[in-house]
Amino acid sequence: MSTNQNERKPLHLAKLHVHKGDTVLVLTGKDRGKRATVARAMPRENKVIVEGINIAKKHVKAGRRGMQAGIIEKPMPLHASNVMVVCTECGKPTRIGHEHVPMGADQKERVRRVCKQCGQPIQEHTRD
Repeated sequence: MSTNQNERKPLHLAKLHVHKGDTVLVLTGKDRGKRATVARAMPRENKVIVEGINIAKKHVKAGRRGMQAGIIEKPMPLHASNVMVVCTECGKPTRIGHEHVPMGADQKERVRRVCKQCGQPIQEHTRD
């Protein structure tokens, strides 16, 4: 396994408890206690980008014609361990459990995420 933090995980080991579209509670940092939606999950880096959280100001030079110079606000990634998923049923921040359930027409066993607090399945969001 990689020891350097900048190295990326192999794809088959890259898994996160947070998915795109999940509502999360920020546990650490300047935005501690805020709830927001995950805009992007980066499992290989073990990071997530959360809408409106961890905003950094970036100074941009004018490049080609038509591109304006100035200061832009850009959401920066947070480590996945610094956010906690909020349950869609009970509305509390919770850890994620997994249960194997037969689903679909073929009744093949699939993994479903469940809330450790109330035991209800966490609603999956459609991917864009």
